[in-house]
This record gives sequence, structure tokens and C-alpha cells, in this order.
Amino acid sequence: MATGPSDAEKDAYAMEIARLRAHRVAGEAGRVRELFDYLAERGGEGIPATQPEIAEAVFGQSATDADDATVRVYVHRLRKRLEDFYASDESGSRRLEIPSGTYALRFAQEFAVSEPIEPDIVVPVAAPVFPRRLVIAGAAIMLVVLVGVFFIGRWQGIKSHAPVNALWQPFVESRRPTLIVLGDYYIYGEIDPVRPDEGRLIRDFRVNSANDLVVMQELHPDRFGQSEDVGLNYLPFSSAYGLRAVIPVLAREGRQISVIPASELQPDMLNYFDVIYVGLFSGLKLLEDETFTGSHFELGETYDELIDRRDGKVYTSQEARRLASSAYYHDYGYVARYRTPSGALVAILAGSRDTGLRGIAPTVAVPDLPAQVADLAGGGDFEALYQITGQQGADLSDRLVYAGKRP
Repeated sequence: MATGPSDAEKDAYAMEIARLRAHRVAGEAGRVRELFDYLAERGGEGIPATQPEIAEAVFGQSATDADDATVRVYVHRLRKRLEDFYASDESGSRRLEIPSGTYALRFAQEFAVSEPIEPDIVVPVAAPVFPRRLVIAGAAIMLVVLVGVFFIGRWQGIKSHAPVNALWQPFVESRRPTLIVLGDYYIYGEIDPVRPDEGRLIRDFRVNSANDLVVMQELHPDRFGQSEDVGLNYLPFSSAYGLRAVIPVLAREGRQISVIPASELQPDMLNYFDVIYVGLFSGLKLLEDETFTGSHFELGETYDELIDRRDGKVYTSQEARRLASSAYYHDYGYVARYRTPSGALVAILAGSRDTGLRGIAPTVAVPDLPAQVADLAGGGDFEALYQITGQQGADLSDRLVYAGKRP
């Protein structure tokens, strides 16, 4: 004779549902959250829902086809949210899942802790647009998903014999582990529940996180009513070139090098790691104020502009206006090294746009830096600015336009 779930099982289910809500695994609002709440209310041992039931209860589609794609799309998103949460959860709690082929929340049948698999880093190939305050809505970027880097990637025990110049020598000698931070960008989806196949991905410079999206949904329900957090960020194309230049120099036998996106960098990490940023000015996030508060430069009205505080000279990237033509143009690459009050050694390897980053990365990774830069790097905090000549995205040459100690 079958028996229902015990009181202890019901309590465990209710507590785990409450914990998932507290961690906002399904978000604070939106269709994914409504789907989660609907399945949660049915209980851990209740009869699984059907597609028509979900379509009517969550999406208000009473005449929905039994094989409607909308339900499958959102169930998949909720399932992935749960999997991503538990992948980094160290609480030891039992895990809830949506079993394949079942529309219900269930405790996983097997609960065991195994050694994590170190993922590869997948660097997307695409270049974003980076005005500092300009809102870009409707920019559909389909092949720029940041996949592996949201799990910390590690290089450890790699035998590298690449020469180390004065810029990187302090990192190699440091007792702290090295954390490489890649500038990344949040994108959200705009999805019509009736026609999900016609959805698009959007980069809006007012919306830099899932929480920002919730705020915009509350402030502008007409504009953001069909917007959804789809758990995606992207990297600029040039990040791959930056990593390719830096990793061989830093990787030494026995040293640990971790890689995370800038959106995951927390202030307390500077208490434990030395940090190297690789990306564009627009992706600095937490490191932006730290970097430019102690600099001779400041950002202009857009991330294409870098202003020398001493004389007001403006260095403006020309890439956006000339990338599509065969004309030569100038972009800018910036390198700095400084130590934070917490003792962290920080290096910034950044470009105004992709050409700048592609040009600066190999330039500062070579064994022999320009004499002026090498002398500064052999001392304390410093910064340098390079002008990179480009054509249709290719970096053709570089010229040092400034090098000096940080204020």
C-alpha cells in the first residue's frame, strides 16, 4: 500500500524551497519565478503538471496546444537555474531538480558529493559596442555567450619557460595566487511567450545585472514587460588575444591561476588574490574607480574617450567610425600596475575597443619592454598609454604616447 510523504520529508521540501527563494534562484519576478512558484506549490510528491496545465496557470493560455514550445522553453530555463545554483552550492543540502520528462520539483535520487570537474574556458568570438551612457536596445548578439568562464577556470602546474619582463615579475614572485578578471557584459532576453522562437537578446547599458532588470521591469513595465533574465553574459572578441598573451608568461610550475568574469569579482577577493584585468574600459566594473582614482587619466563621456587630467588632452578611439571601411584608424591600449590598501597587486590590461586590447596585450608580454616602461615597471606603481593603429579590426602597429608613475 502506497504511503504519502512523511512530515519530515514535507518539512525538508518546504525548507529547500524557501532557501531557493531566498537566494533568488528563479529571480524576484518574471515568468521563470512564476513557473517555480507554481511547481513549488504542487509539492515534492504531487502529481506532475502537464504542459497545458502550466500554459494555462503560468502563461494564461487556456487553448494552448499540448505540445506548446513556450512551456518547454521556460522549464528548460528553470532547470538550468537550479543546476547552476547547486553546482556552486556548498551547504550540503539535498538538491531539488526537475527530472527529464517531468514537470515537477523533486529531490534528486542520489545525493553525493563528488570532486568537481575543472571546465575548459570557452571564449566567445564577438565584439560589443561600448558607449558609456548610450542605451543600446535591440542588439541581438546570439553567438557571444560566456559559458565556461562562469565556473572558475584554473591553470595549475603548467610548465612555462616564457621570459618574464619587469611588469609581470612581481606577480610571478608573489605568494598570493593570481586571479585573472575578464571584462564581461550582461545581456537579457526579450521573449514573447506566444512566439518564443522570435525572441532576441539585448544589451542595454542601463541593465548590468539581473537585479537591474527587475528594477527596470518595475519602473517601465510597458517597455520591459516581456524581458527575461536568461543567465547570459558575453566577452569581447579581444579577450582571447589578451589571455593568449598573458597566460604563458604567468603560468609557472606549481602556481595557481584562476579566471573569473568581472561581474563575479567581489571586494574581499583583493584580500587574498593578486588581480590582473584583461578587457575593455567599459568592462572594468569594480576595478574602474580603483584604477582611475589613482591615475593621471579619467574616462570621458563615453568609454571611447580617455582624458589626461593634467592638460585636458583627449584620446578618442576611432574604431567605431572606421571599422567597416578600409581606412586606417587609431585606438588606445592602457596598462597599469598598482598595489591596493589590502596589499593586492593589480595590473590593468585594457583597450578603449577591441583593436586597442589586441594591440596592447602582446606588446606588454614580450621579454623586452620599451626602456621607459621597463624602468617604471621595475619600480612602484605606474601606467602607460599606447596608440594602436588598426584597419578593419586588425592591430597593425603601436606607439607609446605616455608612460609615468601613478599619482
